[in-house]
Amino acid sequence: MPTPRPFLYLKPGCPWCDEAEDYLKEHGIAYGKADVNTDKASFDEMKRLSGQTKAPTLRWSNEILADFGTEELDLFLRQRNVVK
Repeated sequence: MPTPRPFLYLKPGCPWCDEAEDYLKEHGIAYGKADVNTDKASFDEMKRLSGQTKAPTLRWSNEILADFGTEELDLFLRQRNVVK
């Protein structure tokens, strides 16, 4: 099911997760999020969608970006004309 805004699956204390959130905030991109350490349903969903258990994982519409840093996130968003 397509989502109108990105959704982040995060783990507290994960520096890449913090950087992903900072990037989205800096670029004014509204997003949803779930702590996959405390929300088993979200963890299971992340694993099903991405095929792995690493965070951050981003779901946007029908696309998944898993286990990424800000460089990969930037490229992902630029390729979709979300950021310039």
